[in-house]
Amino acid sequence: MEKLFARLDDIYPELVDFRRDLHMYPELSHEEVETPKKIANYLSNLGLEVKTEVGGRGVVGILKGNHPGKTVALRADFDALPIQEENDVPYKSKVPGVMHACGHDLHTAGLLGVAKVLSENREKLHGTVVFLHQFAEEVIPGGAKFMIEDGCLDNVDVVYGTHVSSTQPLGQVGIREGDAMAAGDTFEIHISGKGGHAATPHLTVDPLVVGSQVLLNLQPIVSRQVDPLKPAVVTVATFQGGDSFNVIPGTARLAGTVRTFDENIRDHIEQSIKKIAKSTCEAFGATMEYKYVRGYPAVKNDPKETKRVEKIATSLFGSEKVKHLQAQMGMEDFAYYLQERPGTFFWVGGALEDEALVFPHHHPRFNINEKAMLTIGRIFIATVFDYLSKD
Repeated sequence: MEKLFARLDDIYPELVDFRRDLHMYPELSHEEVETPKKIANYLSNLGLEVKTEVGGRGVVGILKGNHPGKTVALRADFDALPIQEENDVPYKSKVPGVMHACGHDLHTAGLLGVAKVLSENREKLHGTVVFLHQFAEEVIPGGAKFMIEDGCLDNVDVVYGTHVSSTQPLGQVGIREGDAMAAGDTFEIHISGKGGHAATPHLTVDPLVVGSQVLLNLQPIVSRQVDPLKPAVVTVATFQGGDSFNVIPGTARLAGTVRTFDENIRDHIEQSIKKIAKSTCEAFGATMEYKYVRGYPAVKNDPKETKRVEKIATSLFGSEKVKHLQAQMGMEDFAYYLQERPGTFFWVGGALEDEALVFPHHHPRFNINEKAMLTIGRIFIATVFDYLSKD
């Protein structure tokens, strides 16, 4: 195993170059054109069987070992975000208003490094490794759903995924059994009232006042209708209506998100928002239209596979580097893979050494310690051999 890790170290500069190229030329979800071409070309040069346009824009590389056995899938995402980069680095995004602000470029380069090392050691592999390079993780319904429908998990026995964290120390590994990341849904409430002059509000049905009351009435859903021992979030993040100081508008729009782990609670909240919004609007003489979109399901990590990664990470980096994390209310479409196959999703630290340069994900100054690719690579390589040799 040490020879494989040494080889990973050898190709590290190559991985950095690949990651920085992706960073300079980011592509938004469902608009990825050049990125999948670069990935497919890299995998093809390794001699892997490569499938393109999987589910739309996904790329799948298949590495068959010299010996029969089970099949392990490893996943990385490669879409960027609609954010203008503010970092002053040589590899700053050259695409206005688009940047890799979540580490997907690093995930991709890191997984390609794993593919290269394993492809050079086919004679040691007792089974098959499938490399899932996924598009459109950042937008609902997510590329994972489409890739699965297109057969990316056919014959796969287990699947692993990871995400780098810009705020966790380099070398740290975060794990979580069971509920790891929440299901994420969106809702919109369009309120129709009666507009008019701001000086004669009694002649109107003010949708801003109605919308304000709707917003307030939604708050007790979690605090008074949901078991306090079961996590849930209802957030109104958008409230739009009117654009003049002396005109009461005729309409207003509220939009937000719901995060849950329990499907019964998810169902209840969806219906409760509708009932509260409808009754509140009726009380003030307004009407409303309601739209609720189910997003990613909750990420539920398989206990056995989570323990496997924990054991491997502990052996590689020491128990002090392995952290048992709390469930997160963020969402990840890796959940779709886990609905189909056992597996686990874990986190690796990638904070920069200079604390002044550490920014959260989806921030215009987000950046990551590229050595996190070596952490990812070691865990993936060791996990592949552990699974294929013991199961």
